Amino acid sequence: MGHFLLAGGAEFGRGMSAPDLRAIELAGGFDAPLCILPTAAAPDHNHKRAGNNGVRWFRHLGAKNVFVLDVIDSTSANDVTLAASLRTSKLIYLLGGFPRHLGETLAGSLCWEAALDAYRNGAVIAGSSAGAMVLCEHYYDRYEKRLLRGLNLIPNACVLPHHNTFGKAWANQLKQLLPDAMLIGIDESTGMLTDADGAWRVYGSGKVTLYRRESTIVYGRGEEFSF
Repeated sequence: MGHFLLAGGAEFGRGMSAPDLRAIELAGGFDAPLCILPTAAAPDHNHKRAGNNGVRWFRHLGAKNVFVLDVIDSTSANDVTLAASLRTSKLIYLLGGFPRHLGETLAGSLCWEAALDAYRNGAVIAGSSAGAMVLCEHYYDRYEKRLLRGLNLIPNACVLPHHNTFGKAWANQLKQLLPDAMLIGIDESTGMLTDADGAWRVYGSGKVTLYRRESTIVYGRGEEFSF
C-alpha cells in the first residue's frame, strides 16, 4: 500500500514545501510520475489555471515528471487512456475547489479505480481542501450545507480544511452530525502525511486539530499521531 497526504488549503505556497517534498520522496523521488487532478476546479472553469499552477509548483520543488489529467466530468473520468496514465502514477494530487463535484465525478469511475490500483502498488494519494475532504468517509459541502459520503479511503473521518480561517466554524455542527467520527481540522499551508511506519506526521506552517467525542487535541509541525 501507499501513503496519504491531506492538506488544509493554500496548496501551492511556501508553507507546503515540506509536506510536498516528503510526498515526492515517498513516491520515489523527483523522477517519479506525478499526476495532478484538477477535477474540483472544473465547475467554475478554473481547472486549466489550477492544473498549470500545480505543475509549476511541483517543478519548482524539483519534480521532473509532472502532468495534468483533465478528469473534469463523468465522461473523462471513465476515459480508458486517462485511467491508464493514473494507474502508472506514483503521486496523485487532487486539487481544491468544489467537493461534491469532485467526489461524485470520481466515485465508481475507471479513473478512480486506476488511482486505487496505483495506491495499492505504493503510490501517494494527496488532496488539498476539497481534495482532502472527499478522501474521507464523510465530507461537508459548504456550498449546499450538506453532509455527504466521500470516497472512504479514510473511514469514520471528516476533514475540516482551512481550519485556521473558516473551517473551525464547522466543528460544533459536525460533532453533532457525526458524534462517533474523527473530525480533522487542517490549517492552510499544512499537511498531514502517513509515514513509513503508518503513523500520521504534521508538516508545514500550521497545525492539525483532532476532534473526538470527548476531547480536542492539537498537533504541530513534526508531531505524530494515530487514529
